[in-house]
Amino acid sequence: MLLVRSVIYFGLMILSTFFFAMVIAIFGWFLPPYWNGAIAGGWGVINLWFLKWICGLDYQVQGSENIPDTNALVLCKHQSSWETIALRWVIPFNQSWVLKKELMRIPIFGWALAAVKPIAIDRQSGRKAVKQVVDEGTKHLENDQFVIIFPEGTRVAPGERKKYGIGGALLASRSGYPVLPIAHNAGVFWARRGLIKHPGTVQVVIGPLIETKGLGTAEINRLTEKWIETTMERLPGRI
Repeated sequence: MLLVRSVIYFGLMILSTFFFAMVIAIFGWFLPPYWNGAIAGGWGVINLWFLKWICGLDYQVQGSENIPDTNALVLCKHQSSWETIALRWVIPFNQSWVLKKELMRIPIFGWALAAVKPIAIDRQSGRKAVKQVVDEGTKHLENDQFVIIFPEGTRVAPGERKKYGIGGALLASRSGYPVLPIAHNAGVFWARRGLIKHPGTVQVVIGPLIETKGLGTAEINRLTEKWIETTMERLPGRI
């Protein structure tokens, strides 16, 4: 039954992604960033609804009051595809994501991504990619957008850790914008390379803002990693 429900959800996710991507790919070039984000947010909440009613996978958010009225740099734990859906709805719609450049080559989906103006990097380009994150990220922050980064750079299984990259911390240090850290345990219910979605409740914790003015890159990275990983230790690590 889990497999059947997961396959049904997967089909609906594909259909909803195609529909919303077509809308953004056609009309997104003429819309302001907020409205593109609102359309993407609609895609996010519909998929969260599908997950709840088809797969029995719900979520709870703690710390919503920590989301600032103005923008910030969001550094989030990366365990599965769930958070790429949920953050579209949980975080205010004016967003710009740091993502891998290969996604831009996917027909229709990639066109929609281009319309919402992400920071698309070549992960193999090293310092050039970091500079791109800092330069473009600063422009997006100054344009009142939340910049969303997964500091580990790839999905990490529950109970495992990966070194945090410096791109997000360097952007925070150079721009002076605060970091909004987010921890969650979505990987417990939706594995990083798995089709099965297990029923349960994803716990999302949004931390207090980490003010970055006057702090160096290493210190920002240390504070962010400490908060996220310490919080992860308190979240259920298995079903």
